[in-house]
Formats: sequence, structure tokens, C-alpha cells
Amino acid sequence: MEIIVVLVIALVIFGPKKLPDLGRSIGGGMREFKNSITGEDRDELPPADPASASKP
Repeated sequence: MEIIVVLVIALVIFGPKKLPDLGRSIGGGMREFKNSITGEDRDELPPADPASASKP
């Protein structure tokens, strides 16, 4: 029941057009926070294998 109240208040404050963008940005922030806490970093590329790079 509390979730419904929070969603209705968010809908009234931000409007229906901004709500998906707000959810997307909150989700991205939570994902970045979780990755920083667990030590996962997807920005780093795995080491390149020189043998597979020379194959056409």
C-alpha cells in the first residue's frame, strides 16, 4: 500500500513524461553504487589476445 502512495506522489510531482527518465536515472545510480561497493568495474577491458587479433 505504501508503494502505491509513493508512486502516486511521484506521478503528481514529476508528471507522466518525466517519470520513466527519473526511474532510469535512479536505476543507473543504484547500479553504479552496487558496482563500486562490490569492486566490479565494467569500464576496464579484458586483456586482448594477440593470437585471435591476427586471424581474419
